[in-house]
Amino acid sequence: MQFTAQEISLLLDGTVDGDPTVLVNQLAKIEEAEKGSLSFLANPKYEQYLYTTNASVVIVNKDLALTDPVRSTLVRVDNAYSAFTVLLEKYNTIKLNKTGIEQPSFIHPTAKIGKNAYVGAFAYIGPNVVIGDHCKIFPNTYIADNVTVGNNATFYAGVKIYFDCVIGNNVILHSGAIIGGDGFGFAPNPDGTYNKVSQIGNVILEDDVEIGANTTVDRATLGSTIIRQGVKLDNLIQIAHNVEIGKNTVVAAQTGISGSSKVGENSVIGGQVGIVGHISLAKGTQVQAKSGISRNIDEENRKWAGAPATYYQDHMRSQVVLARLPELEKKLNELERVIAELRKEAQ
Repeated sequence: MQFTAQEISLLLDGTVDGDPTVLVNQLAKIEEAEKGSLSFLANPKYEQYLYTTNASVVIVNKDLALTDPVRSTLVRVDNAYSAFTVLLEKYNTIKLNKTGIEQPSFIHPTAKIGKNAYVGAFAYIGPNVVIGDHCKIFPNTYIADNVTVGNNATFYAGVKIYFDCVIGNNVILHSGAIIGGDGFGFAPNPDGTYNKVSQIGNVILEDDVEIGANTTVDRATLGSTIIRQGVKLDNLIQIAHNVEIGKNTVVAAQTGISGSSKVGENSVIGGQVGIVGHISLAKGTQVQAKSGISRNIDEENRKWAGAPATYYQDHMRSQVVLARLPELEKKLNELERVIAELRKEAQ
């Protein structure tokens, strides 16, 4: 794939400083770029590289004032960072533009596949599955019976979707994601053994959800585990049965959310957070990494930290005190020594 500076400028509604015919065929960081590369400059601390880079084209802000000569052709735009993200999306779309059904793969006769679909080799699509238009099912993906998928979904290699799950439009599932595995339900017996509680619900992923590699979303015992519109889940996350995550919430890696808990919309959950079962987090809740949430959070748009979690500001103050404990211990020991001497003199 090759593009001229002029073509890039037209796509981004920018202007060209330099040779509009220069060609680029790859994207690169400005400090590492070689001839034929397209890069960008948005952070002022990297401006030094603008004057030494070998990139053929660099996207910059319109108001950038040069302090030295540059070898690269510049494409000036209103916001260099936003413009570069547009190019990344275009590049990714072209790179992943696959269509057709590869063999060997298995598509059950009762399954319905929409137009312009891609089904990779060794994929399995079970009975009564419905897949919308423009979907991409990469190799070794498993889609079980009665699953429904909307339009423009992308399932990367090795995704597993269990029976009866419902997937919305524009959903992205990365490699190793498992949707609809059994919830962790076991009933204890008097002899110390456990009986498995059948998990007969499903998982619903609403539109514009993205789920990272090796993340698991368990099916409900009854009803549905629901991931609302616009939710973004990082890699290596565990979502338990009957959880509901509100729309536009983001959750970082290695977090675990226990069964039947509800996370409010527009929340931000850091990495390695643990949330116990059967509680609710209010809208706009922000939780610092490695925190533990063990009770309901009813106040909207508050920050929390620690295990068990407290208000973020209180937690930070306690950390300051914790760092001073050795000093405080010395002072306490000295006070005890002085008191002991005073008592001895008094006797």
